[in-house]
Amino acid sequence: MFNNHDISKNQYMLDGSFAYQGYDWWWHSFTARRESDGEEVPFFIEFFLCNPAHGGNKAILGQSEKARERHLKPSYLMVKVGCWGKNKVQLNRFIPWSEVSIKRKGSFEISALDCYVSEKRLFGSVHVSEDEAADSAYMSDAGSMIFDLTLDKKIAFNAGYGTSEPFRRMKAFEMYWHAEGMKTYVAGDIWLNGEKYKVIPEFSYGYADKNWGRNFTTPWIWLSSNCLRSRITGKELKNSVFDIGGGRPKVFFTSLGRKLLSAFYYEGKEYEFNFSKVLDAVNTRFKSYEDDEYVYWKVWQESRTALVKVSARCRKEDMLFINYEAPDGTKWHNHLYNGGNGEARIRLYEKKKGTLYLVDDIDATHVGCEYGEMDR
Repeated sequence: MFNNHDISKNQYMLDGSFAYQGYDWWWHSFTARRESDGEEVPFFIEFFLCNPAHGGNKAILGQSEKARERHLKPSYLMVKVGCWGKNKVQLNRFIPWSEVSIKRKGSFEISALDCYVSEKRLFGSVHVSEDEAADSAYMSDAGSMIFDLTLDKKIAFNAGYGTSEPFRRMKAFEMYWHAEGMKTYVAGDIWLNGEKYKVIPEFSYGYADKNWGRNFTTPWIWLSSNCLRSRITGKELKNSVFDIGGGRPKVFFTSLGRKLLSAFYYEGKEYEFNFSKVLDAVNTRFKSYEDDEYVYWKVWQESRTALVKVSARCRKEDMLFINYEAPDGTKWHNHLYNGGNGEARIRLYEKKKGTLYLVDDIDATHVGCEYGEMDR
């Protein structure tokens, strides 16, 4: 069962070797409505922690000339915010470790100046000047965003044994993933460049997860939505969500090949395609590609008991190249497509006595999506 909330997997993870070369981030994406005209706009807010053992009174930006000359590793809390669509923007604020306070036991909390994140609250501000945006070390556009939100995490995707305490303690995987709120009700207010937006829980289509590790995967794949409608009945599927992620996982520095983790929560019933659960005999095929207008994803996954086929796309003009530097200071992901208003078709089947039965044929909108390959 993957809908198993586990706040221990949402805690701060940068101890041991990960303190010297590691990252830990909490990602939130959702839809808001512009107060002036009611237009829907998809937003994201992320708290990204990097290399605490190298921290101090100043944030170290790994792409800066000084860091490159002295071979310094990046060290900071980055608060990354922005939106997708016709006015897409990506804003990064860097806060030194001396200003960061973290609750390390129980339900996590991070406070840093006027920025705060926990299981249930998310508030703060990011302001990036034109001069800062012109500096490539900031990996940012110029602009301003203030946010004040509450979170109600309804459905989880717990990947199971691969993120269990023994594997976390051994730092076995290069990149870990846990979605404490793959369906999350988000509520509150946002001010982006002076305009106000309202976030309404039932129409927020919210998502909250975390990743941590020593480096990033390539390829990098993510698809998720809880705005689903059945093609068969025409009804909105209000108690459903899907989440797909992965690429080429590594355990003890050894690649496991091209693999994905997937969860489909369909009106209260769980369908999982998880390569770490060997007895499920999961078989996966996937590809991503692009043309002049769209980025596309094709995913096919089969287990002993189910089959799913996913076709998704997102307009390139609505997407960002989202920016991260790895904890070792390199930046190999320079074309990591990231979007929040994709669309998908999902065909979900059950297997019974060797025969496939269609569970539903589903249209998804407000799809969060990522695809990228490292440059090297």
